[in-house]
Amino acid sequence: VQLQASGGGLVQAGDSLRLSCAVSGFSLSRRVMGWFRQAPGNSREYVATISWSGSTTLYADSVKGRFTISRDNAKNTVYLQMKSLKSEDTAVYYCAAAESLATSASAYTYWGQGTQVTVSS
Repeated sequence: VQLQASGGGLVQAGDSLRLSCAVSGFSLSRRVMGWFRQAPGNSREYVATISWSGSTTLYADSVKGRFTISRDNAKNTVYLQMKSLKSEDTAVYYCAAAESLATSASAYTYWGQGTQVTVSS
């Protein structure tokens, strides 16, 4: 099982960025997928969740209205579209898979390696 996050980079405040998480080793179609982030010196923080069908999405208050999580089960890929980025969004972003909808990191079984997002102000 492998989750490969990509798409991070250095952007300016107000810019947009789209992260991708390519999954291999299991079918994405029956898994809840989530994004978390961790800034230096901070604990891992919940960002967003999407149900296996894509019909339900959940967001942390800090990103609601700016970030959009989506998925393409045929491509075994999950996305995180980030708009109006702020310096406080700077972190390593991780994708993860769970059996059911959850916002707690402990509910997620599989994790990707993370991709760095740096937002300069």
